[in-house]
Amino acid sequence: MVVDKKKNTQVLVTIPHDLLEEIETYWHEKRLQNRNETIRELIKKGLNKQ
Repeated sequence: MVVDKKKNTQVLVTIPHDLLEEIETYWHEKRLQNRNETIRELIKKGLNKQ
């Protein structure tokens, strides 16, 4: 998939293994498309709780 650089910025993030396991569990439980979509959703949820 090509990233539209006018709308998006790629960011490299290092995530501990245990946190990645939690993200992947969430991903499969919610039946989301992919890991990136899952991470974006979790970030949005976290920001909305502030």
